[in-house]
Amino acid sequence: MSIDANGDVTIQGASLRRLPKVSLHDHLDGALRPATIIELADAIGLEVPESKPAALGKWFATQSDSGSLVEYLKTFDLTTAVMQTEEGLTRVAREFVQDLAADGVIYGEVRWAPEQHLSRGLSLEQAVEAVQQGIEEGEDAADRAGSSIRVGQLITAMRHTDRAREIAELAVDFRGRGAVGFDIAGPEDGFPPSNHRAAFDYLAEQFFPVTVHAGEAAGLASIRSALIDGRALRLGHGVRIAEDLQVVTQEGDEVQVQFGDLARWVRDREIPLELSPSSNLQTGAIAAWGNTLADHPFDLLYQLGFAVTVNVDNRTMSATSLTRELALLVETFEYDLDDLETFQFNAAAAAFLPVEEREELVEMIADGFDI
Repeated sequence: MSIDANGDVTIQGASLRRLPKVSLHDHLDGALRPATIIELADAIGLEVPESKPAALGKWFATQSDSGSLVEYLKTFDLTTAVMQTEEGLTRVAREFVQDLAADGVIYGEVRWAPEQHLSRGLSLEQAVEAVQQGIEEGEDAADRAGSSIRVGQLITAMRHTDRAREIAELAVDFRGRGAVGFDIAGPEDGFPPSNHRAAFDYLAEQFFPVTVHAGEAAGLASIRSALIDGRALRLGHGVRIAEDLQVVTQEGDEVQVQFGDLARWVRDREIPLELSPSSNLQTGAIAAWGNTLADHPFDLLYQLGFAVTVNVDNRTMSATSLTRELALLVETFEYDLDDLETFQFNAAAAAFLPVEEREELVEMIADGFDI
């Protein structure tokens, strides 16, 4: 791996940024450009901790590097505050898509919670429509710039409130109009998916795809509830599934592992894990294994055959991109192009799209990695 004068990472002669990628776990309110935050804040008279984009970007990274999901989530008070109008939501969504396209992403899913964007009078429906307008504007702008990208909305309910059924109905209402799936997010520990069983029952009845934040700030019980109560087709993060693995022997690169029933089920059913390496470090999700990327169980899960995918979670808070996350994994675990291609195939197969469109994504990835 090498880095050129423009900061572009090259692996085996290929530009990592230009390789086709799929992004599944990417929060809208965690992906604002610092300059945009400053401009939108100024328009509504909101004070920000730093007045220069670079300094504000550093502030987010510093505040987010707390080792606690609860503390990490406090940084969203600022980003959501500037996303309370149609103009703000549309702009943020448009730039979200443009930034993904510039990073080589060909398909992305953006998750966000409409209930957090109503303080200036928007209805839930108006908020979703504003985001969809921004997504479509971003897709058109990317197309004019020579990129091809498609982005779908993951309509999200906050797990510590009582609006999950209402938000589930909102998501289904927007099926075919931008919404491709449902999620619950927010403080995980103490707010299990089982609290929202009625919403998940409704979504199952409607055959509407679900991913659930689980296995980040809480452990195996949270993952179990996501699968049983939430009928989750993917696990948001899911990194703590590694708690259900016991290393029996290890000699060099050879590792023998004993699976718990839950881990075996997730592995054997190929339930995708939406792993976010940098974020998992910042929030303490991998604290049981250490505090460096080398300690992350990503490689163990990959080598054992789990359907691992690579994600950014929150680009602003982690000062990252999908290209950067992949580069960090290459540097840490010595992955090659074949490994990176596998991660993208896993993500394409996990996308909340019809099978024909997933197959098209797989073909696009294969073509792009055929160096």
